[in-house]
Amino acid sequence: MAKTKAGAPLYHKLKDRILELIESGRYRPGDRLPTEYELCEQFEVSRTTVRQALHHLKLEGHIEQTQGKGTFVASSKIQQPLSSYISFDDYMKRLGLSGETKVLEFAVVPATAQLAKMLHVAETDPLYKLIRMRYVDRTPLKYSITYIPWKVAPGLAFEEIQGSLYDVFRGKYGHQLSKCVDWIEPILTDDQYSEYLEVAVGAPALMVRSVTYDTAGMPLEHSQEIFRGDRSKFVLERDLQSPSAKYTGLLPDPWQHEPDGAE
Repeated sequence: MAKTKAGAPLYHKLKDRILELIESGRYRPGDRLPTEYELCEQFEVSRTTVRQALHHLKLEGHIEQTQGKGTFVASSKIQQPLSSYISFDDYMKRLGLSGETKVLEFAVVPATAQLAKMLHVAETDPLYKLIRMRYVDRTPLKYSITYIPWKVAPGLAFEEIQGSLYDVFRGKYGHQLSKCVDWIEPILTDDQYSEYLEVAVGAPALMVRSVTYDTAGMPLEHSQEIFRGDRSKFVLERDLQSPSAKYTGLLPDPWQHEPDGAE
């Protein structure tokens, strides 16, 4: 594999150069990129190098390729704020996008041992199980599964789960929300996630697992969301001047099994 003097593969250097052209506005969303032959001529590299660079740009969600039509700059990724909360529908409106929610499943199920521990309920206690798809301009953005203890929201109705659950917690049930703890990690999509998100099996994605608490420290919900990696990015703003901005230690990972013999 050809490498630059700095040791990086040549295709990586080419990928970065094309990305610079996209981010600088030289090529905008929807613009057609030069053909492979034209890129070879422009950057004086082989077609193999061009194809590798384009392959990685596609995996990262920067470009789209259509058979017989060419390579085009993809739509900008949707930035997901982590420092504050705003409902999905309201946030899409702020961005000037059309958001849509589709409920795939709404049922009551018994709590497993892991969910019971996470949500501070007894094993087999009733939980609402809610599976939803979120779309932006009719394109899948994320697949989510949410579990809510029955005691937190007795009588939760189907029409109430179409929008913001936080609004329902506050408005109907009077819960005072305190915090949401998120665990974020990159994954590759399996058959199920790929089908829902309309991506190839093994496509990059982000898994966000979260637990929401009220002011008394009671868990209100646990959710697991799978975001398309080619359509999403997250931003976190940290206040470095606040007196409360101090390290309090690592939070326990509810999905990390303790070694045998640990208490």
